[in-house]
Amino acid sequence: MDFPVPSPRRWYALLALPPLMWAGNALIGRALVGEIPPLALSFWRWVVALALLTPFTLGDVLAHRRVLVAHWRVLVAMGVLSITAYNSLLYLAVQTTTAINATLVGASMPLMILVLGRFLLNEAITLGQLGGILLSLAGLVLIVTHGEPARLAALTVTAGDGFMLLATFSWALYSVMLKRWPVPVGGPTLLTVLIAIGVTGILPFYVWELRHGSRLAGGWHAIGAILYTAVFASLAAYSLWNRGVAALGASIAGQYSNLVPVFTAVLGVTLLGEPFRWHHALAAALIFLGIFLAGRGRRVRRKVALDGPPCVG
Repeated sequence: MDFPVPSPRRWYALLALPPLMWAGNALIGRALVGEIPPLALSFWRWVVALALLTPFTLGDVLAHRRVLVAHWRVLVAMGVLSITAYNSLLYLAVQTTTAINATLVGASMPLMILVLGRFLLNEAITLGQLGGILLSLAGLVLIVTHGEPARLAALTVTAGDGFMLLATFSWALYSVMLKRWPVPVGGPTLLTVLIAIGVTGILPFYVWELRHGSRLAGGWHAIGAILYTAVFASLAAYSLWNRGVAALGASIAGQYSNLVPVFTAVLGVTLLGEPFRWHHALAAALIFLGIFLAGRGRRVRRKVALDGPPCVG
C-alpha cells in the first residue's frame, strides 16, 4: 500500500501541512487541560490511529515480516523515539511549563537535527542553513514574546522544560534516523509498525497514570480531541513528515518545526478571535525566509524513493 509521490519541489509546500496539523493539536491540548490526562491522550491517540490504519496495511506488514524482523533494532528505536517518547514527553511538559518556555525549547530542534545530521549522515553544515536557523529563531522569539523580546528575562526554568528538551531531542534523532537507517517497506506499512511499537511503549506509563487516579473524562470533547489527534496530528502529519524528510533531508525538514507557533497564532486568530498583531506577520516572514535560505542551493534529488524512509515528518 502506498500513495502517489509528489515531485521533490512540491515538498517545500507540502511539509508545511504537518506543522499546521500539530498546531491544531496544540490548541486542542490547551483547551482540554484537566479533561484528558497527558498519557491517556498519548495512548488513545495512537490506539485509534493504529485501529484505523491496520486494516489497510496488515497484509503488507505480514508480507514484509522478514524485512521487518531483520530491521527490528532500528524499528524499535524509531518507534520509541517518535511515538512513545516524543508525544508522551510533550504532553507531560505542558503540564508544568509555560507555552512560551515549551515553544522556545522546541526551537532548538532544527539545530539539533543539523548537528545530528553532521555526525550521523556526514552532511555539511552550510552558512545558508545556519542563517536560516537564526532567522527562524528570531521569528519564533517575536511570536512567543508578543513582539517584546525583553520578556525573555522573566522566564523561569521548570521540570517541564527538561521534558520538552528530551522530547525535542527524541524527535530530532528520529528524523535523522529516518534517513540514516532506511527500512525498505512502504510508508504506511512502516508507520503501522512504528505505532504498534510506540503504543506498546506507552502502555506501562499509561497504566501507572491510571493507578495514580488520573482518568479520561467522557463526552464529545474528549472523543473529538482523540479523533483529531489520531487522524490528522498522527496519521496524516507523520506520513507527510516521513515523506518530506525523504524528499528534502532532515536538516531542511527540521526548519518547518518553527511553523507550529505561526500556525497556532493564525488558528488562534481565526478560531478563537484572538487579535492579529504586527509581530505575527513579521515573525511569519522571518520563519519562511529562514526555511528558504536553509533550502537554497542544496541539490534535491529528482527521484524520491518512498518504499521506506529515505529510501524517511
